[in-house]
Amino acid sequence: MNAATLLSRLLAEETLTIRDALWKDIRISPAIDAIVRTDVFQKLGRIRQLGPVSLVYPSAVHTRLEHSLGVYHLSNEIILSLLSRQETPFFTWEGIHSFLVAALLHDIGHFPYAHSLKELALKQHEELAADLILSPGPLNDAVRNAGADPASVADIIDTDRKTDDTEIRFFRSLLSGTLDPDKLDYLNRDAFFCGIPYGFQDAPYIIRSLSQAEGKPALAERAITSVEHVLFAKYLMYRTVYWHKDVRSATAMIKEALLSALRDGDIKEEDLYGLDDPSFYRLAQTVRNPAFALIASVRSGALLSVAQERPFDETNPFDRNASSLAGRMHAEDSVFARLSPHYPNLHRWEVVIDIPEPITFDATMPILRDDGSLTDFSSVDRLFSGDIGKTFSSCLRFTRLYLPPTVDGNRWGNLLQ
Repeated sequence: MNAATLLSRLLAEETLTIRDALWKDIRISPAIDAIVRTDVFQKLGRIRQLGPVSLVYPSAVHTRLEHSLGVYHLSNEIILSLLSRQETPFFTWEGIHSFLVAALLHDIGHFPYAHSLKELALKQHEELAADLILSPGPLNDAVRNAGADPASVADIIDTDRKTDDTEIRFFRSLLSGTLDPDKLDYLNRDAFFCGIPYGFQDAPYIIRSLSQAEGKPALAERAITSVEHVLFAKYLMYRTVYWHKDVRSATAMIKEALLSALRDGDIKEEDLYGLDDPSFYRLAQTVRNPAFALIASVRSGALLSVAQERPFDETNPFDRNASSLAGRMHAEDSVFARLSPHYPNLHRWEVVIDIPEPITFDATMPILRDDGSLTDFSSVDRLFSGDIGKTFSSCLRFTRLYLPPTVDGNRWGNLLQ
């Protein structure tokens, strides 16, 4: 089937629209609508995209369902753009539908408070998504009815699954790359709902500038500033939103509660699978572990305060040891031992050390030169080819000690050593 035929058939399918606050009209087919209406997908509407960020930005209450629809929309626009330029010799009808369904379902394995659970020994959300898609049932049936192959959808989402299929590998790179539709949606959407200007990207221009070269998604050389813009936006969004000190407090508090309960055997890893925000809180109310008071505190907005902080230093023995969960809990034990004689009402689980996970600002986007040759972003961009990415990362990561507001952490010298 040639590109023109694929394009006309795709457009003919899209007889329904969903109104979105960010992208306005999202065109879908009745078969995609059937997937949207499954219980598995609807659960995403009960998981906030940014978890505790609404404690800092009250309007940031958008959900993973909205985000998933946005990723589908941008993915569809990319496919239509590529087909209109007939740059897709290996595209198939089933492959395109598998990619679009993968874009829609890429987050169905996600947890509530995803960043709080990131370091725990849990299955990755991509693996959970693949399991849900491949399991017999209404979702699997709806995926097939949409013209997609469930195995191909799983292969596109979960990049740990082995495949040698050229089309699948292309769609993987498209969905999980430097300028992927996932990133383009969440940066724009999160900035929109937080009411800040930092994350907005020129998505239509980026989509027009994407092409296929040597079986890979590539960006026109004239549009390399789009990559720089994404990297700058990522830095600013992490600094002002994702890693705001109060957001990190809430994240670290939830992580502390879960670690304590897992360590004490009050919950198991599998208890955390398949939860949405309401069921997560119901679980928190039933677990008999005193540290779960932290989750109730987060829900009511009563956060622990920054008692001490300093830039993370990987050469510092304390920071290096506390980078692991076990090392961090040991450091918290030591701080509690120093403070508890002076604060008899202080609980061990109210002593929380937070170190954000490593973050990179590398870009590996293939760039299509004007002469038709293909090169890497780092070879044509002078700004991000140096150490700017490491500088961004070092400016974002802080080692912080969180304590109840009634505890004066600075009174007892440097506790982060």
